[in-house]
Amino acid sequence: MSRPMLLVFLLLVLIITSQFEWKQQLVSDIDATPSVSPKQQQISKREEVKEKIILSQEKNIQRLNELVRSLKEQLLQCRSTNETMNGSMNSLSENVIELERQQILED
Repeated sequence: MSRPMLLVFLLLVLIITSQFEWKQQLVSDIDATPSVSPKQQQISKREEVKEKIILSQEKNIQRLNELVRSLKEQLLQCRSTNETMNGSMNSLSENVIELERQQILED
């Protein structure tokens, strides 16, 4: 009869000690949860800052693309005006040369 009593006693001791271990684990988990929460907040804040930076960079890229487009248009306009000016200068120089020839022939 002492053997079954000893087994029951050991079983009770095991149950009680396991209960203490579970409670300690729960308490440590609860304690760890608030310390994780500020870390998660810091991480989320960093991600928000990164997103804001990315958005501002995208806006800057769009502005730069618009500036490049407008500069290309201005360049094309300058080229076309240069071509028309060069064309008119060529026709003027041809007219001057022709007038000089006529004067030489008249003399």
